[in-house]
Amino acid sequence: MERILTNKLENKMNEDVLIKGWIHRIKVMKNISFLILRDREGLVQCVVDKDVEWIKHVRLESIVSVMGVVKEGKNKYKNLEVEVKEIELVNEAVEELPIEINKDKLDISLDTMLNNRMLSLRHESKKEIIRIGNLILKSFRDFLIEQGFTEIITPKIVCEGAEGGTEVFKVDYFGKKAYLAQSPQFYKQMMVISGFERVFEIGTFFRAEEHDTKRHLNQFVSLDLEMAFIEDENDLMNLEEKMLNYIFDVLGKEAVKGFEALGLETPKIETRFPRLDMEEVKDILKRKYNKELLEKDLDTEAEKLLGRYIKEKYKSDFVFVTNYGKKKRPMYTMPKGESGTHSFDLIYKGTEITSGAQRIHDYNMLLQSFKEKNLDASSFESYINSFKYGVPPHGGLAIGFERLVAQILDLDNVREVTLFTRDKNRMIP
Repeated sequence: MERILTNKLENKMNEDVLIKGWIHRIKVMKNISFLILRDREGLVQCVVDKDVEWIKHVRLESIVSVMGVVKEGKNKYKNLEVEVKEIELVNEAVEELPIEINKDKLDISLDTMLNNRMLSLRHESKKEIIRIGNLILKSFRDFLIEQGFTEIITPKIVCEGAEGGTEVFKVDYFGKKAYLAQSPQFYKQMMVISGFERVFEIGTFFRAEEHDTKRHLNQFVSLDLEMAFIEDENDLMNLEEKMLNYIFDVLGKEAVKGFEALGLETPKIETRFPRLDMEEVKDILKRKYNKELLEKDLDTEAEKLLGRYIKEKYKSDFVFVTNYGKKKRPMYTMPKGESGTHSFDLIYKGTEITSGAQRIHDYNMLLQSFKEKNLDASSFESYINSFKYGVPPHGGLAIGFERLVAQILDLDNVREVTLFTRDKNRMIP
């Protein structure tokens, strides 16, 4: 007989079925036992005859195979149950569980959750975080493919950091100096230049930053896109706003169960995203909160204050901030006036989730920008040489996947979104 999952049992009333999974809970009575079986789709109550003696002693999370008939029966899991005809203990857990995952709420510390990641992911709430994240990735991909983008996979071992900084992990590459990639920036631009015009990547990247905050990781997932023949950064902001509306619509239709498991309502976008120039933001923060910005850039506190202001004034969780300072943006960013840039960040619930910009497409302007940043252009020769052969105006953006999911789900720490966290203190599991 072919195995059936618990979410399909309602279609098998009064029929024999084969189900397999983990022992989630056991209640032993005088004449029968109730075994709650869990598979990837949910829970079901199984009624076991008293003659199955090992039920009284088996450890939770052991694996069982059950043959039985589906019957009507009201319980907290479903309006049905499985009357067991045969049950096999496939693989017993060898010791007691270090965390109690059969409770409605997994009340443990973040470190305990991450140290026991394989077990904590068995809890419905933690599993749904990963599933919602997966749906966001799928929606991101589906939307961009529909918009004519091609998915690419770029190298993760590189000769130079794409951001021009020192926060890179060094790698011994057959005796040569190399680094783990900080972003796909150079390669996605080169793919636009090569004629694809519109490309995107869902990739893992690395930054050797020493900070240890709730919103930073040293290995992270970035949702990147790059597109050609734009007028300016507004084309990119238009695309991202449309994309996030699409993603939120999908979540509202397909992730109701997950949000319910987390005690949340599905998210909605009800207004257009305001767009504020950095100079206007500086004025707002000074006037409303006595927060003074010395440069054309936002720190964590400024982002939170701005998020509060935008929510109160515009009833929006989102705001685009444009025209960041040239000093704070990478060398490939298109300048705007003396000190600004054709760049933007998207702030969501007081946290930056996106950084984007129009790029420099003129070869000589790009060389000059490298000089202004005191960077040796010869070290980036393969990238810069691409700009000799006819480059369209273009730009792109990068969304921090873990931050996006954490903000959607109102999670305090991006580590709750990761499968296996990599930060300055954690390399296992």
